[in-house]
Amino acid sequence: MAGAGITTTDSNKTAMTIMAVLLGTMALGVFSNALYAPEKPAKPGYALPVAEAAAGKTEAPKEDPLPVLLAKADPKKGEAATKVCQSCHSFEKGGAAKVGPPLYGVIGRAKGSVPGFAYSDGMKSKGGNWTYEDLYAFITKPSAYVPGTKMTYPGEPDAQKRADIEAYLQTDADAPVPFPKADAAAPAEEPAKK
Repeated sequence: MAGAGITTTDSNKTAMTIMAVLLGTMALGVFSNALYAPEKPAKPGYALPVAEAAAGKTEAPKEDPLPVLLAKADPKKGEAATKVCQSCHSFEKGGAAKVGPPLYGVIGRAKGSVPGFAYSDGMKSKGGNWTYEDLYAFITKPSAYVPGTKMTYPGEPDAQKRADIEAYLQTDADAPVPFPKADAAAPAEEPAKK
């Protein structure tokens, strides 16, 4: 009966083989984890480019002063730029209010003053007349100039395009308001920049 059964030596060899395979598999897992381990960030999350811009690492280009922009503004380009505005505003004399108030003669007109138009509380409380400076700031980002404004337009990012729009609005009036003059000191500073 010597050859009929499994001996202790055979079962030990089988057990040792299984343990060697398991140990080898574990060692291979540890080695591959060490070789291909991802770098863990110091702070969890993803680095977004917006966070870098907010941190001040990128500077916005410096704009020319409004009088300089208006001096080189093109009313024809401004009229073309107002095509997007015409879905909500009328530009004709005596034009009716649409989603927004009519803009004929807006420069020099009191803010929130078109009869029958339902202005936001923020616009009603703004007070004063529309100046080129006020309108320029409003066109830049309406929600920043008048918190709570009903105007959903996000704003025009291009400074010269805003000035072109104002040059067109100057022509869109019975009595055009003259552009603001640049300070007398501004031209003297210009050569110093070169």
